[in-house]
Amino acid sequence: MKVLLTGGAGFIGQHVRAQLVAEGHEVLTFDSFRPDVHASRPEPSDDVVVGDIRDAESVRRALPGVDTVVHLAAKVGLGVDLDDIDDYVSTNSLGTAVLLRELAHAGVRNLVYASSMVVYGEGRYDCERHGQVAPGPRRPEDLDAGRFEPPCPICAAPLRPGLVAESSPPDPRNTYAATKLNGEHLTATWARETGSRVTALRFHNVYGPGMPRNTPYAGVAAIFRSALERGEAPKVYEDGRQRRDFIHVTDIATAVTTAAAALPEQPPVTTYNVGSGTVHTIADLATELAKALSGPFPVITGQYRLGDVRHITATSAKLRAELPWSPTHTLTTGVPTLLTPDQKPVASRSV
Repeated sequence: MKVLLTGGAGFIGQHVRAQLVAEGHEVLTFDSFRPDVHASRPEPSDDVVVGDIRDAESVRRALPGVDTVVHLAAKVGLGVDLDDIDDYVSTNSLGTAVLLRELAHAGVRNLVYASSMVVYGEGRYDCERHGQVAPGPRRPEDLDAGRFEPPCPICAAPLRPGLVAESSPPDPRNTYAATKLNGEHLTATWARETGSRVTALRFHNVYGPGMPRNTPYAGVAAIFRSALERGEAPKVYEDGRQRRDFIHVTDIATAVTTAAAALPEQPPVTTYNVGSGTVHTIADLATELAKALSGPFPVITGQYRLGDVRHITATSAKLRAELPWSPTHTLTTGVPTLLTPDQKPVASRSV
């Protein structure tokens, strides 16, 4: 199988590429090497294309002979402020639309789309009196007062967080989340109108070797590690009890390759949550990183970002039941892998 891997020079992309090659597939990596993510562009090569996903000509020239596309290319993270909104929409939504148009013209009919658990917004919550409820947007006055847990929207009682299934309604609460959900809608439309197949994978919080460093768009694991490498204590927002599912990047890679191989047997549109299946807190992650790097223990700051959600953990039972995949790392076994050297950038050729 020949696979076009967009965003293949990024953190997750490098691991997916290595897994695809290990499984015997031919891989063509497509990446823009944008300067806010990559420090430099590598030397030319025959198996990597330097191009912007929004540039139809670059995409078109990468497609001959391709059987399957794995679409990872995206501007990631919560963002800095609303000045980022047009860049997120242009890179993620427009970029996906350009790719889909070119796939339709080229007759490529198999696609794995990298989505995110952020499309759900807040996770599942249950009230003892009113059952499953959806809390409203978090209010700055509550967060300023240290009231981080969302109350029941009906009776204001405390809620019990739970696991989100793929059938739960999406509720994106920041720009990145909105563009990831828009990508799901665009790929589903493409699949139905062209007789193609798309599998959307909603990644949980990914960590592992090669995480980006010292960028405002990095995930929380990368931010904590960068602080520890500077000899500083990781700064944990709110009270540190935010629930997340941290999944190792090699487990993400095998989920992607497994989904790609299964595409010919899948329905036109399939969605899977991809997580470790174990709930941890943000403070748990910071503590494990501090132990692994022999650094100072985390500091709970009480600060917050309004676009963050309190708890979001989802069940990956559907993926485990329908495809031959299961994660291999726990947080305890995965965090020490961050002590290994980061991977080198891949080579490239320009189009």
